[in-house]
Amino acid sequence: MVNLETDTKTSADISAAQNVLSTKVAGLNARYRHHSATAVMQGALNDAGHIALVSSFGAESVVLLHMAAVIDPMVPVIFVDTELLFTETLVYQQEVSERLGLRNVQIVKAADIAAKDPYGALRFSDTDACCALRKTAPLQTALEGFDGWITGRKRFQAGSRAALDFFEVEETAQGATGRIKINPLAHWAPEDVRAYMTENRLPRHPLVAKGYPSIGCAPCTSPVAAGEDPRAGRWRDQNKEECGIHVVNGQFIRTGA
Repeated sequence: MVNLETDTKTSADISAAQNVLSTKVAGLNARYRHHSATAVMQGALNDAGHIALVSSFGAESVVLLHMAAVIDPMVPVIFVDTELLFTETLVYQQEVSERLGLRNVQIVKAADIAAKDPYGALRFSDTDACCALRKTAPLQTALEGFDGWITGRKRFQAGSRAALDFFEVEETAQGATGRIKINPLAHWAPEDVRAYMTENRLPRHPLVAKGYPSIGCAPCTSPVAAGEDPRAGRWRDQNKEECGIHVVNGQFIRTGA
């Protein structure tokens, strides 16, 4: 991993490290531009360093989980349990992990929820702070030591993802981390996801049939009506589109960005 820590490096060192990482990402995108999702996944594991697959075990997560299991059942899979997830998601996580034979699933939780949100009420006053506490911070801790991570993001999911590449430099609200993010399904359409799941007889998340095409924490996820954006049920009626894990130009992505 390219180290971008600011406490021991000058701004010139940091800029040089960022340039090295950006060059590496550009090279990977050029190399795999016309490759399949499976090839991108394999390439990431072979050429991008020590890589983890971060999975929400949500509506479409089983596709990447299956690809990873076929390539290497020991691929590290990080699952963040926010302690506000649907019961169906927790059960699905166990069932899918067992069925696919994934042998390195790491379930992580925030260590300071009891101190910072003892009554689970933070989400009512500050959804960004709730996401940061329960999801973003524990994920960043879990990713320490990894050179990059694989996500399930796709261009069709939201306007803020319309130009998504296979490989990108990871950014947080505090700046670049020195890690690479890999999006093997960036160019897939909804029908590609459905076809892969059908062809491989993969189990569906039980909430999909109940109108949840995108599934997050239970209090902040609602069913989606026909014709709505697949992510319309996430933080409905709020000026919020991402939990804070995915950042562009150092900023959380907002609706309409």
